[in-house]
Amino acid sequence: VWPDGDLDSYGYREIWEGNALRSEVSQAITSALIHSVAFVVNTVGDSSNGEPPALIHFVDAMSATGEWNSRRRALDSLLEVHDWDDDRRPTSLALYLDGRTIIAKRADTGAWSVEVQSHQWGVPAEPLPYKPRLGRPFGSSRITREVMALQDQATRAVIRLEAHSDIYAIPDLWVLGASESIFKHQDGRLKKAWELVMGRIKGVPDDPDADDPSLARVDVKQFPAASPEPHLAALNAIAKLFARATSLPDSALAITDMANPTSAEAYDASQYELIAEAEGATDDWSPYLRRAMIRALAMANNMPIRAVPPEWATIAPRWRNPRYLSRSAAADAGVKQIAAVPWLAETEVGLELLGLDEQQIARALAERRRAEAARRLDAIAAAAAMAREQPEVAAMEADAGGVAG
Repeated sequence: VWPDGDLDSYGYREIWEGNALRSEVSQAITSALIHSVAFVVNTVGDSSNGEPPALIHFVDAMSATGEWNSRRRALDSLLEVHDWDDDRRPTSLALYLDGRTIIAKRADTGAWSVEVQSHQWGVPAEPLPYKPRLGRPFGSSRITREVMALQDQATRAVIRLEAHSDIYAIPDLWVLGASESIFKHQDGRLKKAWELVMGRIKGVPDDPDADDPSLARVDVKQFPAASPEPHLAALNAIAKLFARATSLPDSALAITDMANPTSAEAYDASQYELIAEAEGATDDWSPYLRRAMIRALAMANNMPIRAVPPEWATIAPRWRNPRYLSRSAAADAGVKQIAAVPWLAETEVGLELLGLDEQQIARALAERRRAEAARRLDAIAAAAAMAREQPEVAAMEADAGGVAG
């Protein structure tokens, strides 16, 4: 958004749509959460190939790295690998410097070709770090060592549960006083274990030669399998530890003993840590995305980065609210805010407060403009009809008709 101007007049819409930024930014955020940082790179588009006037593409930390200048809070350089061979050796790369871009490609013969391009947009790259801190400007991965350890524990718990389920499905039986013949086929071969287990009807003959008549009939004992509840309880405890480590509500991972929130306020409170995490992350990413968009607008308008108007400093990204609000709740809150400041109802901000999305706002404003234009035409036509009824106007029309004749 740009409160002080019209972004579309500088080609913003073409840049946004041509680079599929809604999807690309989402992918970059995912990569930043995994690898601690992703990078956004600006290049000039080639209109002959159907590209937008300015390209914005994102690179993960597996394919790019940079040098951070703590004084300027910006990159001094960025090295990006474009392509690899089957042995994971780079075959094409680019080095972005202040005012220069060096592109190197390796031919099949192993020889490298280098091209140096000069430009007027500084270092055309920005980082997107997750949780940066002093001494670690490129941040940390959301997949921490604690998270990986808990994942390993959960995997072991699931394996134990799976093994227990196999045992639980087959009861443990003891046969007392039976001869070996019941475990053999008629030809004397031993039966396989699965044949003994899967048999549904088992006939065990009595032993008429037994010394004790009470031992003539085989006695079958069954030991009940242990409950899987301890494994489930352990898995549930690990899930809650994982939720604490990742700022998730228990309901996102817990297996048992979870009930639905009693109210919208309770649901919001259960996600407070995650919402704070999301707001902090967007605060960290906003300055770099703003710089990237300003640089893209400068490229699209062939404007050196040092010639960018001061008014562009108010350009800023607009993030969706990390809190979930139902349409009715958003509308109720918007109505109350507009009631306190009535003139907001005549602005796009007022429509946003009512919960309308970007497309709905654009359609509403367009329909309003069409309706206002139709009303103006009707008013002009009515005024013209009334004027013709005046004698002076009628005389002027008559004179004009006579001159034309």
